[in-house]
Amino acid sequence: MTNVNKWTEEGHATDYLAMEIPHRCEGESALLDCIPPAASRILDLGCGDGRLLALVLERFPEATGIAVDFSPTMLERARRRFAGDKRVEVRKHNLDYPLPQLGSFDTVGSSFAIHHVTDERKRELYTEVFRLLAPAGVFCNLEHVSSPTVRLHSQFLAALGKTLESEDPSNKLLDVETQLGWLRAIGFEDVDCHWKWRELALLAGTKPA
Repeated sequence: MTNVNKWTEEGHATDYLAMEIPHRCEGESALLDCIPPAASRILDLGCGDGRLLALVLERFPEATGIAVDFSPTMLERARRRFAGDKRVEVRKHNLDYPLPQLGSFDTVGSSFAIHHVTDERKRELYTEVFRLLAPAGVFCNLEHVSSPTVRLHSQFLAALGKTLESEDPSNKLLDVETQLGWLRAIGFEDVDCHWKWRELALLAGTKPA
């Protein structure tokens, strides 16, 4: 699979931030409901402008978070969003490479980011997430997944105002079941797809206590 990634380009990032993603709030709400009530330390992978982590901290105001991304535009936006918020550390990291030593987390979350890495790297990343989670910690991945047919994929793109020709070449989409199977094989428990609308899905699993 060709590893094209346009997210270092400012225009690509700002176009995404301006996009209206149908049913996004539903998926985010489902993700928040998966986070353990006592969660105190959160990791956001591919944080973008910090939207997801901000929602998490609104629900869990006593928690702290680390937000990682590699897009200069996204990092600038995230740092601006969390300026003066001592609960949040924004760090530069490209998910194509192994996660740095960041400590232990009660929740690792991600929103529409992991599908930009190759399938081989996705599975490696899920294993790294498992190691970072504290016992009973939860991985919540609100993800862009593949459709089973080209027709359904085209219908999803149309809902975003895009076509097969104009879709993001950075996307490396994978089906839900393969990813759920990986999570189970890695050792996650209670693995499920908690929410789905067309190619948007919330995949989650818990590290055994």
